Amino acid sequence: MKVVLFGKNYKKDFDSYAKVLIQKLIDFDTEVFIHSDILRYYSKWLKESGKVHIFFGKEDLPEHYDFFISIGGDGTFLEAVTYVRDSGIPVVGINSGRLGFLANISKNEIANSIEAIVQNKYKIEKRTLLELETEMNLFGEDNYALNELTIHKKDSSAMITVHTFMNDEFLNSYWSDGLIVSTPTGSTAYSLSVGGPLVLPNSQNFIISPIAPHNLTVRPLVIPDKFELTLEVEGRNKQFLLALDSRSVFINEGIQLKVKKASFELSVLKLPGQTYYKTLRNKLMWGVDNRN
Repeated sequence: MKVVLFGKNYKKDFDSYAKVLIQKLIDFDTEVFIHSDILRYYSKWLKESGKVHIFFGKEDLPEHYDFFISIGGDGTFLEAVTYVRDSGIPVVGINSGRLGFLANISKNEIANSIEAIVQNKYKIEKRTLLELETEMNLFGEDNYALNELTIHKKDSSAMITVHTFMNDEFLNSYWSDGLIVSTPTGSTAYSLSVGGPLVLPNSQNFIISPIAPHNLTVRPLVIPDKFELTLEVEGRNKQFLLALDSRSVFINEGIQLKVKKASFELSVLKLPGQTYYKTLRNKLMWGVDNRN
């Protein structure tokens, strides 16, 4: 079995858990490819523990491997998607801090989780992504998002206007601080913070959520993900911030943005006992009485 470990900076208290993870994989005779940002923390220990491979970027990864393990938070998980892309390789999210919606394996569950994976005791959940098309190909090959596309004013200047068309029919001109087009996965992220609804992962929808709209009657809208959106932005500043998940660029007024469902889905590994509803209850603390 070949496994890729990807992550960024950790707090010191995660060291022992990371060693458990790596040692478990080595014990199961796994060929481990470790991102350089992880390796620098444990290089001396790893030399004594077994053979591993180091990689610095996408070009260093093997052509075929079985799992991509993201260690960090949901932001690290989103970055992991740019490595896996349309390969179909399952992504495993291990959270080095608090419980996440995507990175939902806790530190204390690492050993049992690796054993379950080796024993094929898991399910694969498919998550849809959205894709951005522009004449300038602004994001290159990474022109997709698992969570959301966001258009935002560049600074504290006046509000912007996002002219929005759905299947070439005019929908609305959103006069606001910005606009979010979210997938069901992203419904628990930025979209939720601006009042968007929670949507189940397999709902086959997009959510259009304005950010601080001028008109309070303009509310988030759920549409089928088979629809194609066209967005055009204007405002006093003439330049705006455009983001796909955690990747962002500045765009000028007049650029036309086409948003549609991506042609591929992301495979997310789910272990026994892990459900979307359980994560919602834990993360959003549903049913918790904080009065005492």
